[in-house]
Formats: sequence, structure tokens, C-alpha cells
Amino acid sequence: MPQFTSPPNPEIFNAQVWDIVNEIPRGKVASYGQIAKMIQPPEGVDAETYLEFGALWVSGAVASSPDDVPWQRVVNSKGEVSEKNGADARRHKLLLEDEGVVFGVRGRIDMKKYGWNGKIK
Repeated sequence: MPQFTSPPNPEIFNAQVWDIVNEIPRGKVASYGQIAKMIQPPEGVDAETYLEFGALWVSGAVASSPDDVPWQRVVNSKGEVSEKNGADARRHKLLLEDEGVVFGVRGRIDMKKYGWNGKIK
């Protein structure tokens, strides 16, 4: 299996991610993997490789999103904000709380309650 640090055409992939993230309603969240599943594997990337790297690529796209993309609405599959982001993790959590998203005692979002169903307008 080839090793990819980014999708073959990051500009196109990132734009697809940002379009999807823009559809996530206020007060809802989606996971990196969920968004990756909504995008076809880029040309030249087989399904198995995409399954391995897609969520990571979505994470990179979210991290580099323009200011008007609600990046805070994307979390990991456990409903957590990544603590390795330091101060950004705190900001991430505060932005979601401002939208009415509640974190449990273990720092997780109830994905059944706050998870986005993936329906695009």
C-alpha cells in the first residue's frame, strides 16, 4: 500500500471537505472519518488506501480551512476534541459549547445526540 502524506490534489480535496463542513448545522458535529466517507477516493488512490488515509486528509483540510468554514464542528470518531492541539483544543471546545454542544464528564460529545446525519441541503 502506498504511503500518502496528503491527497494527490490537495486543493480539490480540501475544497470538497470545506463544502461538506459548511453544510454541518450549528449545534451538530461530524467526524473526520464520516466526512472522508462522503468523498470519493481521489483519482489514483485505491479504496483501501483511501480508507487508511482519508480521515487524516480531512483533518489536514479542516486545519487549513478558511475563516468562514465552521471547522469546530468536526471532531474525532469518539466525539472528542484533540488535546494535542493545545490552546486550539480549548477554543475548539468553547466554540462548540457556544453552539449548544455539551461535553460529557469524560470530555466527549454524545455523537448520537449531536452527530450530524450527513444530509446536505
